[in-house]
Amino acid sequence: MEHVLIAPDKFKGSLTAPEVASRVSAGLGVPAVELPVADGGDGTVDAAVACGFERVPLTVTGPTGEPVAAAYAWRAPTAVIEMAEASGLRRLPGGPAALTATSYGTGELIADAVKRGATRIVLGIGGSANTDGGAGMARALGARFLNAEGAELPEGGAALAELATIDISGFISLDGVEVVVASDVDNPLLGPHGAAAVYGPQKGASPEDVQVLEAGLARLAARAAATHGLVGAVEHDGIPRPMGVAGAPGAGAAGGVGFAALAFLKADIQPGIEYLLDLLGFGEQVRGARLVITGEGSLDEQSLRGKAPMGVARAAAEAGVPVVAVCGRRTLSDDDLRAAGIQAAYALTDLEPDPARCMAEAGPLLERLAARIAAEWT
Repeated sequence: MEHVLIAPDKFKGSLTAPEVASRVSAGLGVPAVELPVADGGDGTVDAAVACGFERVPLTVTGPTGEPVAAAYAWRAPTAVIEMAEASGLRRLPGGPAALTATSYGTGELIADAVKRGATRIVLGIGGSANTDGGAGMARALGARFLNAEGAELPEGGAALAELATIDISGFISLDGVEVVVASDVDNPLLGPHGAAAVYGPQKGASPEDVQVLEAGLARLAARAAATHGLVGAVEHDGIPRPMGVAGAPGAGAAGGVGFAALAFLKADIQPGIEYLLDLLGFGEQVRGARLVITGEGSLDEQSLRGKAPMGVARAAAEAGVPVVAVCGRRTLSDDDLRAAGIQAAYALTDLEPDPARCMAEAGPLLERLAARIAAEWT
């Protein structure tokens, strides 16, 4: 019998992607397959675990140095690592730490996966708290970042302005390990479209802080180029980029972790949702489906920039299957949605205009929306 494929992202602050899928399935009352998805940000590990990966818990270093309980997803020989688990904004114990936040814990997750025997590491880098150029991540893998006196620099992006030498003599061996960064961000490391200028303010950086962080990232790029030969052209979509690793599309992702992944991990940056849909088996599950239901908490202009529902809609269109979406609220017009491949959208606010109640009662409201979808589409 034809089934409905339920492939939503999370409703942030309310329901995880697996919880959304479960509630929609309960309300449909028709044969359905649940396939929670993610685009590399918060919820990527949950989505992988829901699709059969094992959750590996680990205590690592949080963005301000405190220990945090994190996890990655494992299905030999692949590890799915979510940067937000260790180094995300949600791991900050208090307010922002724009100048000092570190990606160290993400490196600890990678090191554990390599020790476990991973030959492929998928690194989702959404939701980060740091603008340290990935220096913390590289440090956890054995790199040393030293000032002119040979002393270790403190953590965080601001300290990089004093960087004199990068020592990778003790760097972990990644022979035989493929590293893929799942990200839809194409910003370079530096400049007006770079990590500090674009994303620093979102992490609490003042205009003055942005200048400090930009200087630190520029110093990191210069020292990496001078001491480790990271000046050659890189390829993106088969096109040589002569401006080197710092100028590569995606180098500015996650406060410059994209740069460190390219420079130190020799990673390949792939579109987040497309890569993860393939990894989670969307292509197999959509075969024979009569409808795909996707969604996220807010369908808005940001959704059109490579978020999970749009990736699901594109993949479903390739299979010739219609797509509808569920969401908490939406600001996109019907024409916007249809242009993105989504035939209709059903919002919790259609049933309950009070946003606070929508958040508190998201599960039952989703079941009611699903029943409406079943009546209209199945």
